[in-house]
Amino acid sequence: MTDRRSSRRLPPLPALRAFEAAARHLSFKAAAEELAVTPTAVSHHVRQLEDALGLRLFVRRPRRVALTPEGRMLYPVLRDGFDAFAEAIARLRRQRLKPVVTLSATVAFTARWLVPRVAAFHAANPGLDLRLHASDDPVDLLAGTADAAVRYGRAVPAGLVGDLLFEDMFAPVCSPALGLNHPRELAEHTLIHFEWRRPHRDNPVWERWLAEAGLPGLVPRAELTLSDESQAVQALVAGQGVALAGLVLVADEIAAGRLVVPFGPRLRGYDYRLVYPADPPHPERIAALRSWIRQEAAGGLGLAGRT
Repeated sequence: MTDRRSSRRLPPLPALRAFEAAARHLSFKAAAEELAVTPTAVSHHVRQLEDALGLRLFVRRPRRVALTPEGRMLYPVLRDGFDAFAEAIARLRRQRLKPVVTLSATVAFTARWLVPRVAAFHAANPGLDLRLHASDDPVDLLAGTADAAVRYGRAVPAGLVGDLLFEDMFAPVCSPALGLNHPRELAEHTLIHFEWRRPHRDNPVWERWLAEAGLPGLVPRAELTLSDESQAVQALVAGQGVALAGLVLVADEIAAGRLVVPFGPRLRGYDYRLVYPADPPHPERIAALRSWIRQEAAGGLGLAGRT
């Protein structure tokens, strides 16, 4: 089917604007003042539109004009169209003028924790827009790449201030459909791993957990390694196995009953912190961001601490 928009045949825009203004004022002179042209130019544009349509749109009288039935039919269509144009342009201008605060975080934290909470930010800050920058590589906040970032680690980077949001814990997580009740049952299932970007002996991995649980020699039925935590969560919800997961990123799934923590122990992970320059160029934006994310953190899992 042919797209009707691709075959539009419209009269020139100046002619349509001149007619709409003249019809609204019922005066070529008033329309000319509004459009910053001469009355003769308005009359010429209206005549051009009438010639293009093959219709008379105005009844011309010595001191005033009146719409013909055809003019009365066309006027409200153009009036509403130009009103819609004006409103859309005004919205775009307001949007362009609104300040923006940019928050950087890992891909997994952005997708699983930040995105579901964006509406709350907009509700609390109608005059400020939020831009989320998802990257597993730390951005240079001092260079202005982003206004703030959620960092995962044990220390605040030099030159930055950090607010502690969560102290992450790791535990076995799976679908309730698996029916796990005891750590020994892990031998009957697939253990899901995800790759840590920075190998470290303190990383909460299955080897450490099995030793802590007193099962250092346990051999699972199979193992699956994924490159991203979000992929691991999808596999868990699908019942593909058991992962040693950070409880922050699966909190919503656990609350909804899609995932469970069948047993312990739990391993200490790292800390989620909101970090930002000590002397930011836009402190009011940092204050708004800080208030929102700390409130969300406190409401979701309990605020882990204060700096």
